[in-house]
Amino acid sequence: MSRPKASKKTTEDIIQLISEGIKTTLNTAANTNVRYSPTFIKTSKTCLRPDIGCFVLFEGGFTGLVAINFNAAAALEIYRKYYLSMGMPEDELATHHSSVEVADTMGELMNQSIGKFQVMVKNQIGVGLSQNQPKMVALNQAMRIALETEVDKPQHRRVEFRTVENHCFYVESTTEKVEFINSSFEDMDSSEIDPEQIMDNEKKATDKSQNGCAPNIDEDLARELGL
Repeated sequence: MSRPKASKKTTEDIIQLISEGIKTTLNTAANTNVRYSPTFIKTSKTCLRPDIGCFVLFEGGFTGLVAINFNAAAALEIYRKYYLSMGMPEDELATHHSSVEVADTMGELMNQSIGKFQVMVKNQIGVGLSQNQPKMVALNQAMRIALETEVDKPQHRRVEFRTVENHCFYVESTTEKVEFINSSFEDMDSSEIDPEQIMDNEKKATDKSQNGCAPNIDEDLARELGL
Protein backbone atom coordinates (compact mmCIF):
# COMPACT_ATOMS: atom_id res chain seq x y z
CA MET A 1 0.00 0.00 0.00
CA SER A 2 1.40 3.41 -0.92
CA ARG A 3 1.26 6.17 1.64
CA PRO A 4 -1.49 8.75 1.01
CA LYS A 5 -0.26 12.04 -0.33
CA ALA A 6 -0.93 15.11 1.83
CA SER A 7 -1.55 18.55 0.36
CA LYS A 8 -1.01 21.66 2.46
CA LYS A 9 -2.34 25.20 2.15
CA THR A 10 -1.05 28.05 4.28
CA THR A 11 -1.72 31.71 5.00
CA GLU A 12 -0.08 32.68 1.70
CA ASP A 13 -2.57 30.54 -0.20
CA ILE A 14 -5.42 32.31 1.62
CA ILE A 15 -4.05 35.71 0.59
CA GLN A 16 -3.87 34.54 -2.99
CA LEU A 17 -7.47 33.31 -2.88
CA ILE A 18 -8.55 36.71 -1.55
CA SER A 19 -6.68 38.42 -4.40
CA GLU A 20 -8.13 36.06 -7.00
CA GLY A 21 -11.64 36.60 -5.65
CA ILE A 22 -11.28 40.38 -5.94
CA LYS A 23 -9.66 40.24 -9.36
CA THR A 24 -12.26 37.86 -10.78
CA THR A 25 -15.19 39.84 -9.38
CA LEU A 26 -13.99 43.25 -10.58
CA ASN A 27 -13.06 41.98 -14.04
CA THR A 28 -16.42 40.26 -14.48
CA ALA A 29 -18.65 42.93 -12.96
CA ALA A 30 -16.92 45.94 -14.53
CA ASN A 31 -15.82 44.27 -17.77
CA THR A 32 -12.24 45.36 -17.12
CA ASN A 33 -8.83 43.80 -16.55
CA VAL A 34 -7.39 44.61 -13.13
CA ARG A 35 -4.30 42.65 -12.14
CA TYR A 36 -2.36 42.17 -8.93
CA SER A 37 1.31 41.90 -8.09
CA PRO A 38 2.68 38.37 -7.58
CA THR A 39 4.63 39.75 -4.61
CA PHE A 40 2.72 39.88 -1.33
CA ILE A 41 4.01 42.50 1.10
CA LYS A 42 4.38 41.41 4.73
CA THR A 43 3.32 44.23 7.05
CA SER A 44 2.75 44.80 10.76
CA LYS A 45 -0.82 46.13 10.59
CA THR A 46 -3.90 46.54 8.43
CA CYS A 47 -5.17 50.04 7.63
CA LEU A 48 -7.91 51.91 5.84
CA ARG A 49 -6.33 54.55 3.62
CA PRO A 50 -7.42 57.55 1.53
CA ASP A 51 -9.46 58.16 -0.49
CA ILE A 52 -11.96 55.32 -0.01
CA GLY A 53 -11.47 52.38 2.33
CA CYS A 54 -13.75 49.36 2.40
CA PHE A 55 -13.42 46.56 4.93
CA VAL A 56 -15.15 43.33 5.87
CA LEU A 57 -14.75 40.71 8.59
CA PHE A 58 -15.15 36.97 8.05
CA GLU A 59 -15.13 33.99 10.37
CA GLY A 60 -15.80 30.28 10.41
CA GLY A 61 -13.02 27.77 9.79
CA PHE A 62 -10.65 30.65 10.44
CA THR A 63 -10.92 34.37 11.16
CA GLY A 64 -9.82 37.33 9.09
CA LEU A 65 -10.22 40.94 8.06
CA VAL A 66 -9.89 42.33 4.53
CA ALA A 67 -9.64 45.98 3.48
CA ILE A 68 -9.56 47.46 -0.03
CA ASN A 69 -8.12 50.97 -0.30
CA PHE A 70 -8.88 52.99 -3.44
CA ASN A 71 -7.46 56.35 -4.37
CA ALA A 72 -9.95 58.68 -6.05
CA ALA A 73 -8.87 57.87 -9.61
CA ALA A 74 -9.02 54.09 -9.14
CA ALA A 75 -12.44 54.24 -7.46
CA LEU A 76 -13.93 56.42 -10.18
CA GLU A 77 -12.47 54.28 -12.96
CA ILE A 78 -13.94 51.06 -11.57
CA TYR A 79 -17.26 52.71 -10.70
CA ARG A 80 -17.65 54.14 -14.20
CA LYS A 81 -16.64 50.91 -15.95
CA TYR A 82 -19.11 49.01 -13.79
CA TYR A 83 -22.07 51.14 -14.83
CA LEU A 84 -20.99 51.66 -18.43
CA SER A 85 -20.80 47.89 -18.85
CA MET A 86 -24.46 47.75 -17.79
CA GLY A 87 -25.43 50.36 -20.39
CA MET A 88 -25.75 53.39 -18.11
CA PRO A 89 -25.34 56.70 -20.04
CA GLU A 90 -22.01 58.30 -19.20
CA ASP A 91 -23.54 61.72 -18.54
CA GLU A 92 -25.61 60.22 -15.70
CA LEU A 93 -22.60 58.94 -13.78
CA ALA A 94 -21.04 60.57 -10.72
CA THR A 95 -17.91 62.59 -11.35
CA HIS A 96 -16.46 62.75 -7.83
CA HIS A 97 -15.20 59.87 -5.71
CA SER A 98 -16.99 61.16 -2.60
CA SER A 99 -20.43 60.68 -4.20
CA VAL A 100 -22.76 58.26 -2.45
CA GLU A 101 -23.12 56.27 -5.68
CA VAL A 102 -19.38 55.60 -5.81
CA ALA A 103 -19.26 54.52 -2.18
CA ASP A 104 -22.24 52.21 -2.57
CA THR A 105 -20.71 50.66 -5.69
CA MET A 106 -17.37 50.01 -4.03
CA GLY A 107 -19.14 48.42 -1.06
CA GLU A 108 -21.23 46.17 -3.30
CA LEU A 109 -18.21 45.08 -5.34
CA MET A 110 -16.34 44.23 -2.16
CA ASN A 111 -19.31 42.22 -0.93
CA GLN A 112 -19.29 40.23 -4.17
CA SER A 113 -15.51 39.80 -4.02
CA ILE A 114 -15.51 38.32 -0.52
CA GLY A 115 -18.47 36.15 -1.49
CA LYS A 116 -16.38 34.81 -4.37
CA PHE A 117 -13.49 34.22 -1.97
CA GLN A 118 -15.78 32.21 0.32
CA VAL A 119 -16.83 29.97 -2.56
CA MET A 120 -13.19 29.40 -3.56
CA VAL A 121 -12.21 28.50 0.02
CA LYS A 122 -15.12 26.05 0.25
CA ASN A 123 -14.30 24.42 -3.09
CA GLN A 124 -10.52 24.27 -2.76
CA ILE A 125 -10.05 23.75 0.98
CA GLY A 126 -13.41 22.48 2.19
CA VAL A 127 -13.80 25.12 4.91
CA GLY A 128 -16.88 27.30 5.34
CA LEU A 129 -16.83 31.03 6.11
CA SER A 130 -19.38 33.73 6.84
CA GLN A 131 -18.96 37.48 6.49
CA ASN A 132 -20.51 40.64 7.82
CA GLN A 133 -21.73 43.51 5.68
CA PRO A 134 -18.80 45.47 4.18
CA LYS A 135 -18.26 48.97 5.54
CA MET A 136 -17.06 51.91 3.42
CA VAL A 137 -15.31 55.01 4.78
CA ALA A 138 -14.18 58.17 2.95
CA LEU A 139 -10.84 59.16 4.43
CA ASN A 140 -8.24 61.89 4.29
CA GLN A 141 -5.74 60.01 6.47
CA ALA A 142 -4.90 56.40 7.28
CA MET A 143 -6.80 54.58 10.02
CA ARG A 144 -5.60 51.37 11.61
CA ILE A 145 -8.18 48.58 12.00
CA ALA A 146 -7.94 45.32 13.89
CA LEU A 147 -9.95 42.20 14.72
CA GLU A 148 -11.98 42.44 17.90
CA THR A 149 -11.01 38.92 18.94
CA GLU A 150 -7.41 38.01 19.67
CA VAL A 151 -5.98 35.67 17.04
CA ASP A 152 -2.93 33.48 17.29
CA LYS A 153 0.04 34.93 15.39
CA PRO A 154 -1.88 37.43 13.20
CA GLN A 155 -0.62 37.57 9.64
CA HIS A 156 -0.71 40.98 7.92
CA ARG A 157 -0.34 41.24 4.15
CA ARG A 158 -0.70 43.94 1.48
CA VAL A 159 -1.20 43.34 -2.24
CA GLU A 160 -0.90 45.96 -4.97
CA PHE A 161 -3.53 46.00 -7.73
CA ARG A 162 -3.49 48.03 -10.95
CA THR A 163 -6.36 49.02 -13.19
CA VAL A 164 -6.39 49.17 -16.99
CA GLU A 165 -5.64 52.90 -16.76
CA ASN A 166 -2.71 52.09 -14.45
CA HIS A 167 -4.26 53.42 -11.26
CA CYS A 168 -3.17 51.63 -8.09
CA PHE A 169 -5.29 50.35 -5.26
CA TYR A 170 -4.33 48.06 -2.40
CA VAL A 171 -5.79 45.07 -0.62
CA GLU A 172 -4.74 44.62 2.99
CA SER A 173 -5.59 41.67 5.20
CA THR A 174 -5.20 40.24 8.66
CA THR A 175 -5.72 36.52 9.19
CA GLU A 176 -4.77 34.10 11.88
CA LYS A 177 -1.82 31.86 11.05
CA VAL A 178 -3.28 28.71 9.55
CA GLU A 179 -2.29 25.50 7.83
CA PHE A 180 -4.80 23.25 6.08
CA ILE A 181 -3.53 19.70 5.58
CA ASN A 182 -5.62 17.41 3.41
CA SER A 183 -4.67 13.71 3.27
CA SER A 184 -6.11 12.00 0.19
CA PHE A 185 -6.52 8.25 -0.16
CA GLU A 186 -7.28 8.44 -3.87
CA ASP A 187 -3.71 7.50 -4.81
CA MET A 188 -3.73 4.03 -3.25
CA ASP A 189 -1.70 1.31 -5.00
CA SER A 190 -3.83 -0.04 -7.84
CA SER A 191 -2.59 -3.58 -7.13
CA GLU A 192 -4.17 -3.53 -3.67
CA ILE A 193 -6.78 -6.28 -3.24
CA ASP A 194 -10.36 -5.05 -3.23
CA PRO A 195 -12.50 -7.00 -0.70
CA GLU A 196 -15.70 -6.16 -2.58
CA GLN A 197 -14.21 -7.53 -5.78
CA ILE A 198 -13.27 -10.78 -4.01
CA MET A 199 -16.84 -11.22 -2.71
CA ASP A 200 -18.23 -10.48 -6.17
CA ASN A 201 -15.97 -13.08 -7.79
CA GLU A 202 -16.94 -15.72 -5.22
CA LYS A 203 -20.63 -15.05 -5.80
CA LYS A 204 -20.20 -15.44 -9.56
CA ALA A 205 -18.38 -18.75 -9.07
CA THR A 206 -21.14 -20.05 -6.79
CA ASP A 207 -23.88 -19.03 -9.23
CA LYS A 208 -22.06 -20.74 -12.09
CA SER A 209 -21.75 -24.06 -10.23
CA GLN A 210 -25.41 -24.00 -9.22
CA ASN A 211 -26.82 -23.06 -12.63
CA GLY A 212 -24.78 -24.85 -15.22
CA CYS A 213 -22.29 -27.41 -13.90
CA ALA A 214 -23.98 -30.64 -12.63
CA PRO A 215 -21.66 -33.51 -11.57
CA ASN A 216 -20.58 -36.01 -14.29
CA ILE A 217 -22.63 -39.28 -14.05
CA ASP A 218 -21.80 -42.54 -15.88
CA GLU A 219 -24.48 -42.82 -18.62
CA ASP A 220 -24.59 -46.70 -18.59
CA LEU A 221 -25.14 -46.73 -14.83
CA ALA A 222 -27.84 -44.14 -15.20
CA ARG A 223 -29.71 -46.30 -17.75
CA GLU A 224 -29.54 -49.35 -15.48
CA LEU A 225 -31.03 -47.32 -12.69
CA GLY A 226 -33.76 -46.02 -14.99
CA LEU A 227 -32.61 -42.49 -14.87
